[in-house]
Amino acid sequence: MEHESKPRHKTTYVPNIAPPKLPDGEKVDFDDLHRKRVEKDFNDLQSLIEVHFSSRQKEEEELIALRNRIERRRADRAEQQRVRTEQDRERQSRLAEERARREDEAAKLRAEEEAKKKKIFTNKSFGGYLQKVDQKKGKKLTAREEKKKALTERRKPLNVDHLNRDKLAEKAQELWQWLHQLHAEKFDLGEKLKRQKYDIYVLRNRVSDHQRGSKAPKTSRSAKGKSGSWK
Repeated sequence: MEHESKPRHKTTYVPNIAPPKLPDGEKVDFDDLHRKRVEKDFNDLQSLIEVHFSSRQKEEEELIALRNRIERRRADRAEQQRVRTEQDRERQSRLAEERARREDEAAKLRAEEEAKKKKIFTNKSFGGYLQKVDQKKGKKLTAREEKKKALTERRKPLNVDHLNRDKLAEKAQELWQWLHQLHAEKFDLGEKLKRQKYDIYVLRNRVSDHQRGSKAPKTSRSAKGKSGSWK
């Protein structure tokens, strides 16, 4: 009974681990193994460093190329802006010269019209006035022919097939400004024509009044002569 009450010891299994066998008859050089391992690690590290610097150099070259492209684009945009500014300055100069020339021509025409009005007003003969009117009509016909000729010269072909988008935009802007200027000139000429018609109407009334005033004394004198003969 005493033997049965005693606890039994648990047996553990221990595997048979054999120590590493060294080659028979040879001596292991641990220093040589360590040296070879260090050399291998050094070569691996050097390869990694070379790969890193190679990729770094490639990235720097790409960055330099990108900067060069940015600078070229910036220079191209600056050149395009300079050309546009120069073209706009030249266009504004041409428009100013054309406007000044037309103003001078309009001033000359006004001066000529004023001189003609003075001549017509000082002319006492209605026949002379009619002759002046006929001459003026003949000049108007000549002016119409000159107008047709000027319009024919102005109507030039657009010739925009070879232009790019920017040039087409500039051409459209130029045509719009020219159209706006033509409308302004048309309005000025219409007002001038109204004033001329009004002046002609006033002058005709003055001539008619002058003729009626010059005929009245003759009628009274002839009436007096007839009354005297009756006596």
